[in-house]
Amino acid sequence: MLIAHRIELRPTPEQARYLNQACGARRHCYNQLLDHFNQPGVTWSKAAAYQHYMTVLRVAFPWYSEVSSRVTRNAIDDLDAAFNGFFRRVKNGSKKPGYPRFKKKDVNDSFALREPAKFDVDGRTLRIERLKTRIAMRQPLRFTGATKQATISKQAGRFFVSILADTQDYNPHAPDQASVGVDFGIKELAVLSTGEVIPANQTVKKNLKQLKRRQRNLSRKLKGSRRRAKAKLRVARLHQRIRNQRQAVLHELSDKLTRTYQVITLEDLNVQGMTKNRRLARAASDAGLGELRRQIEYKAKWRGVTVVIADRWFPSSKTCHACGQLHEMPLSQRTLVCDCGHIMDRDLNAAKNLDRYGLDALKPDLKRTQEPCQTPGLPGAWALTA
Repeated sequence: MLIAHRIELRPTPEQARYLNQACGARRHCYNQLLDHFNQPGVTWSKAAAYQHYMTVLRVAFPWYSEVSSRVTRNAIDDLDAAFNGFFRRVKNGSKKPGYPRFKKKDVNDSFALREPAKFDVDGRTLRIERLKTRIAMRQPLRFTGATKQATISKQAGRFFVSILADTQDYNPHAPDQASVGVDFGIKELAVLSTGEVIPANQTVKKNLKQLKRRQRNLSRKLKGSRRRAKAKLRVARLHQRIRNQRQAVLHELSDKLTRTYQVITLEDLNVQGMTKNRRLARAASDAGLGELRRQIEYKAKWRGVTVVIADRWFPSSKTCHACGQLHEMPLSQRTLVCDCGHIMDRDLNAAKNLDRYGLDALKPDLKRTQEPCQTPGLPGAWALTA
């Protein structure tokens, strides 16, 4: 199993200069190749790109040799992947990805070393080709196994390395509990069918006042000035801190679920539709519900856990968990009160219904029967029987 571990780097000023130069060389080579193949009558091919790189670009820009040759050579692979994605889009009639675009400075700056001989990791240090000293890392590599690739990126003035390793450390132990239903929300990030409540993850809301102040300060700076660059960096670092806070909560929850339960049932939320509601847009985006589902799904594959996605129109919140009766439940109504006497928080009721939905989906050979209800004239509670 190939897994990447992203680690922050702590380079010295000299090492940071080399990393910036490598990012610039990769970006420059990519843009030069794209400009060449944008000319009329010049057809893209990887072989033609390599020929142009060796005969023209390496001669015209000798400073390419100041960094590892793989930095600029891999720009050919990146542009080839971009063109292949565009050609597949044209062939299939889809909208994405579009035609390759020129890369901008300080926007997703990165470079990759895709040969194990070009780098190595020793404890909390990283060696890369053409750099005489080893770069300090904030933490050691989390996974054991052979390292395959190192991708160094720059975000908000900080450098990170993503090390791809071929490892078997992804499944330390099997989940010990059977199943759980998870109801996502904005007021509470998630409510489990076990009754556990995960508090809301509103990191933007917590930092909104400080974010407004920094963006207001940025807007007053003269474009192109050093003070504007410093103010822009302060805004970027606050956004990065907000993102890290959100990701920490989402990783902790997804890791806990996939380590604990054998079957996880999730609701199929229309997150994109929620972001179009002006009253829910910020809170829905800030919660990261789509990212949480993505993390649960890929971690479940690592650990052999089954994830069931309930139908989008399954009325989990409107159905009484005890007797199966449907109710009108506007968002303002937080408690379900059924005629059968069942009273429960709407999110917990939905989570229990999702848990039952997942078990039904995985056991089609089981029959659904009804237990007698205490209230005359009402249907009984659903139960699974062989």
